[in-house]
Amino acid sequence: MVETAGGGPGDGTAEVLDRPLPDGVRRRVVQIVADGFGGLTVAELPAQLRQYARFTPTRRAKFAGNAMAAALETEPLFRQRIGEKFREAQPELSGALDSGSPPPAADPLDVAAAAYVLRPAGWVKLVTAAGEEAQRADAERADEESRAELERLRAELDRSREQTRTETERLRSELESAKREAEVLHRKLRAALSDVKRGEAALRRVHGEIEAVRTEGAAQVSAAESESRRLKARLGEAEAALEATRRAVREGRSVEDMRVRLLLDTLLDAAQGLRRELALPPVSVRPAETVDAVEPGRMTPKDIAARALSENDPAILDQLLALPQAHLVVDGYNVTKTGYPQMPLEKQRLRLLGQLSALAAQTGAEVTCVFDGAELVAPVLLAPPRGVRVLFSKPGVTADELIRQLVRAEPPGRPVIVASTDREVADGVARAGARPVASAVLLKRLS
Repeated sequence: MVETAGGGPGDGTAEVLDRPLPDGVRRRVVQIVADGFGGLTVAELPAQLRQYARFTPTRRAKFAGNAMAAALETEPLFRQRIGEKFREAQPELSGALDSGSPPPAADPLDVAAAAYVLRPAGWVKLVTAAGEEAQRADAERADEESRAELERLRAELDRSREQTRTETERLRSELESAKREAEVLHRKLRAALSDVKRGEAALRRVHGEIEAVRTEGAAQVSAAESESRRLKARLGEAEAALEATRRAVREGRSVEDMRVRLLLDTLLDAAQGLRRELALPPVSVRPAETVDAVEPGRMTPKDIAARALSENDPAILDQLLALPQAHLVVDGYNVTKTGYPQMPLEKQRLRLLGQLSALAAQTGAEVTCVFDGAELVAPVLLAPPRGVRVLFSKPGVTADELIRQLVRAEPPGRPVIVASTDREVADGVARAGARPVASAVLLKRLS
């Protein structure tokens, strides 16, 4: 196991270790090198260890352990320097190894590590003996740990068995108790199910009775509501008839007088207008003047045909407004949306009313402008211009219906002109005796 080559009998440098260095010894050797490392200069260190010169002993042992062990084995001079540092740090152990009698009380691993570094005679035997001693100690320690673990496991197994027996007995008793409780609960459940079925049957009967009562009540309520609506309608009709009767009693005579007076003024103005238009002499007509002929200087039928105006000629509107007591009714939004639809409604109203005010001042005619109240999101605060009556339709009433009401309110024979492009409005007012005019004609006259 040990070979010697060269050297005297007291020199152990020729001895060679024929097996790997035990782990415990190797750790102690690395620690010895790490402790003596700091006492050497960089030049005294092998090249592969110089990078660890500034490390602390703990960091050297951690990061440079393999490199230090290899250098110690391959670099005799480095091993000699580390040995000298160790002799300075541990003189007693070093002297005992040199004399061949290591201290019996010393740790075998420390002795083997010191012998490996110092290499006294017989160091291989010391390293081998330390390794074997460490293995025996490890084996004994492992055996003691195994016996202790076995005893612990046996005790734990006994406790587990005892607990299992106790738990089994407890579970068995609980199972018996649970079986008895389950039988009691099953009996109670069957009784409860029977009660539930009887209750459901009774509930269905009650629901049927309630549904029948509800249906009968709904029918009675519906009949009562229908009768109430009918009575309310009749009451409303009676109240309306009573109010109309009262209004007719109060205002009927004055309204009729107003209509007759307005019609009389219209006839008088029309007669005066005819007198001025025809330029009649104050004398009565002579029989000879009744003969149909063309006198020199008077208009011929051809000339009269040439004076006919187109339906879209604004002059027609001027002729109509020149009639006595003429009343112009304007469908406001119909006219503004025909002429300037891109403007906001408020600006449309202001522009149209301003133009109508000027037209009323020029012609002297009565002018009424009607707007649809459904177009508004809120009541309009508006000061009507001079000479123009401004009306908004009530909720539920359209501007077209309001215009027809205004036409029907006028006495027969008064000239009423309605400006609207709506064909339904035009036809309705025409049947009521008014003269419809297109919105475009009014816009041309205004502009």
